[in-house]
Amino acid sequence: MFTASELLENFNSHIAGLQFTRTPKGLYAPVEYVLSMGGKRIRPVLMLLAYNLYKEDVTRIYAPATGIEVYHNYTLLHDDLMDRADRRRGKETVHKVWNDNTAILSGDAMLVLAYQFMAECPSAFLKEVMDLFSLTALEICEGQQMDMEFEQRNDVTAEEYLEMIRLKTAVLLAASLKIGARLGGASVEDADRLYDFGMHIGVAFQLKDDLLDVYGNAKVFGKNIGGDILCNKKTYMLIKALEHANADQHNQLNSWINAETFQPAEKIAAVTELYDRIGVKAVCENKILEYSNRAMESLAAVSIAEEKKEELKKIIENLIYREV
Repeated sequence: MFTASELLENFNSHIAGLQFTRTPKGLYAPVEYVLSMGGKRIRPVLMLLAYNLYKEDVTRIYAPATGIEVYHNYTLLHDDLMDRADRRRGKETVHKVWNDNTAILSGDAMLVLAYQFMAECPSAFLKEVMDLFSLTALEICEGQQMDMEFEQRNDVTAEEYLEMIRLKTAVLLAASLKIGARLGGASVEDADRLYDFGMHIGVAFQLKDDLLDVYGNAKVFGKNIGGDILCNKKTYMLIKALEHANADQHNQLNSWINAETFQPAEKIAAVTELYDRIGVKAVCENKILEYSNRAMESLAAVSIAEEKKEELKKIIENLIYREV
């Protein structure tokens, strides 16, 4: 068994060696730029880990692993455009380096390239893999649309939010694991259990991200703290705060949500203090633990030797129990 670190290092070398020789170059330069930004490559590493549970030569599925990484970066490229984000992983975003039209068109090309890479899987699994990949891509669009619609609503429930992050974040982790497992020869039952494992860690991962946006260390977290508070993002933290607040706390929260002018630092401090008084941090931590436990239960049910599951257990630690 390879470690996740070994798989990441080897896969990074593979990505660095990719060459897009088609023209015009102006279409493919942004693709190369996005892929050169690096990142944790969580999704292809999960695919390779799941495959490695059953077979040794992980290079045999580098094509579909590349497909999942190209697809993920395509979603980030379009997310940055929709959010008007200036930077990604410490570098300027594609629409800033080039322009909006280039970001749209190069993103579209990345989606097609992702399908081409994914279709290089063994023919015996082609329909199964492509059906799952297509469903996953559609679900991510559904999750993104829900997220955008939540911006205009003040009645988003915790259940709706959990469904949104399941679609927007978790399904791609889950699909990566299931595709890797099936290509490795896993039974349908084991592949489904690994899918569930990925689903649960994906939801827990996003909930932890919500938590870190309020209570994290900016240097460790990698971005400024309080961004979700400033833009009134309907996170699990805010939804639960409004749900558990008393009348006075509820009025204060709504006052900050509806405020058109404010000092950013003052708003972050005031809302965080309200979260402290309401006890929403513990509520979120308990939900993270719930999904983490579900993930461990799903992994425990996979019919392989326990020692082979260690790297996947470490994934839970790295994604969910990150330093606050």
